[in-house]
Amino acid sequence: MTTPVRIAVAGSSGRMGRAVTAAVAADPALALLGGFGRTGGGVEGQIDLETALTADVIIDFSTASAAAALARRCAMRGGPSLVIGATGFEAADLVALAEAAHRIAIVRSGNFSVGLNTLVGLVARAARSLPPETWDIEIAEAHHRHKIDAPSGTALMLGEAAAQGRNVPLQAVERRVRDGITGPRVAGEIGFAVLRGGGIVGEHSVVFAAEEEVLTLSHSALSRDMFARGAAAAARWVAGRPPGAYDMQDVLGFSAA
Repeated sequence: MTTPVRIAVAGSSGRMGRAVTAAVAADPALALLGGFGRTGGGVEGQIDLETALTADVIIDFSTASAAAALARRCAMRGGPSLVIGATGFEAADLVALAEAAHRIAIVRSGNFSVGLNTLVGLVARAARSLPPETWDIEIAEAHHRHKIDAPSGTALMLGEAAAQGRNVPLQAVERRVRDGITGPRVAGEIGFAVLRGGGIVGEHSVVFAAEEEVLTLSHSALSRDMFARGAAAAARWVAGRPPGAYDMQDVLGFSAA
């Protein structure tokens, strides 16, 4: 019988942390070591950081800065592997993650949904086929009122896919804000629109608009459970992998790597 993969959950008291904890506990291939976060140990179901670092994999849906700090800590000791679902990373945080990936295996994704990651591939393919001179790209996303970063990590994933399809860096063509007299739209721009309100789990649409037709590719999240199950699948996959930076395209076998 295969030994279950031992899992610790960072940010376990948050919305996604609670969902991930439940998904891990329900998966016979995984063994829940416990959760940790701001409250530290001493709370039912909570463990301290030193205990968490003995896990095979830590799943982290906390914050970007906390995830980067955890990656540095894990890299210093050569493990455990990480599955990171936190979003809103600053440039310094991304550098820390890239450096840590030389020592440990890290799966990082702005979205762990199987359906959404299929959408990423479709967006890249559509962007490759529809020329920027005649087809504009706009990405719209909506989330609950408690989300602290914008655009969402998933919206940025879709933007990266569209930019990749057109063989340009997203930073060179993205337009995150429109306000006031903006002038006509620049050809090749990839625009973002953000809505925050209520308890919306997650809505993402990518609009390809030409003069005479519009193509819309979209995905709706109906429950956080799907993200949690995807993170659990990523944890099963990454356990024992060599150091490196991975994403859900790797986990699902969509990547050529």
